[in-house]
Formats: sequence, C-alpha cells, structure tokens
Amino acid sequence: MKLTKRLHSCVQLEKDGHTLVIDPGAFSEPDAGLGADVLLVTHEHPDHFEEGRLRAALDANPAARVWTLRSVAEKLAPAYPGRVHTVGHGDTFSAAGFEVQVHGELHAEIHPDMPRVTNVGYLVDGSLFHPGDALTVPDAPVDTLMLPVHAPWNKIGEVVDYVRAVKPRVAIDIHDAYLADLARPVYDFTLEALAGSPHTRLTAGESADL
Repeated sequence: MKLTKRLHSCVQLEKDGHTLVIDPGAFSEPDAGLGADVLLVTHEHPDHFEEGRLRAALDANPAARVWTLRSVAEKLAPAYPGRVHTVGHGDTFSAAGFEVQVHGELHAEIHPDMPRVTNVGYLVDGSLFHPGDALTVPDAPVDTLMLPVHAPWNKIGEVVDYVRAVKPRVAIDIHDAYLADLARPVYDFTLEALAGSPHTRLTAGESADL
C-alpha cells in the first residue's frame, strides 16, 4: 500500500490500482479527492470536510463512494443515492479492495463549554490508523499511526502519551497546518525522545510504501 501525504489531515492510499482518500477538507489541496474510489471523512469540521471537494470527487468518478458519520452523510446522501454510507464505532466494511474498521465516537474536547461533535477514526487494512480529531486507541494493533501532532484540542504531552498508548511501528504527522516551521524541531525532538515509537513526517505530495 502506498501512502501519499496531502495538506493538513488529508492522506491518500493506493493499492492494486485503487485509491482511498481520508479527510479532503478545506485545508487540503482543492483536487485532493479527485480520482478516489473511496472517500472517508472523520467528522464535520471544515478542515476535514469540505462539501465541494467531495461533490467534485463523486461527480468526477461515478464509481466513487463515501463512508462517513451521519452529520456529514446527511449533507451528501440526497444528491448521491446509494453512494454515501453512514458508519459508526465498531463497523467494518470493504471498499475497492480496502478493508476498513471504524473506531471512536467523539471529537477530542476543545473546551468544556464547547459541545463535542461526533468523530470516527479509520483503520485501513489492519495497518494504518487515521484518528481524525481524537486520541482514539483502537482495540487492534496499528502499524502506521497518522498522528494529529498540533491542534487547538491537544498539547505535546498528550500527543506523546497517545503514541505510547497505540505503540505503532511508526507515527507520521498529520493535522499540521497550524504548526509553524520554526516550531517543528521542538515537536520532532520531543516525540523522538519520549514517544517510544519512531516518528517522521512527510511533506505534502511526498509518498511512502507501507
């Protein structure tokens, strides 16, 4: 399986001639979802879900399908009958040759006074886990953890503890659009020194074989 990092929290996976894209939101490239056979969305916040990008991807490929939680599915399903599927914690499904398990229920807390929206993470082919905006620990081994390294809802100590809890073979940064280049060495050093698993990051457009 080939992983390509897109901007912010968007990632693209390719296998056997098929493409799966997670979270082509407003912070990702405008064409991030185009060409996808499978589109997964973790939650409704605009940096993860941008309706126009998903509609463009569905219009460009009549075989493309979306799997997401109810709050997102309701915005798309009427225009694409049979092509938008609602999932929740504990669900499993097969799509274009990818096997996907759904983990998690709620977005991480930003502030006690702010309601928490639903959020799900996706474990693809029992290998790569994308948690969306949460620190969900799947009840299954994780080879590659897509790590939300910087967000309004986390701090570096929580990120370190998350990697320790998941124990992946490697953690790769996502949710990094807010992180200034000046601060990246601080995050890199802390994660490499304390997290207990190898940590790396890919620039937008860079790929790695998993």
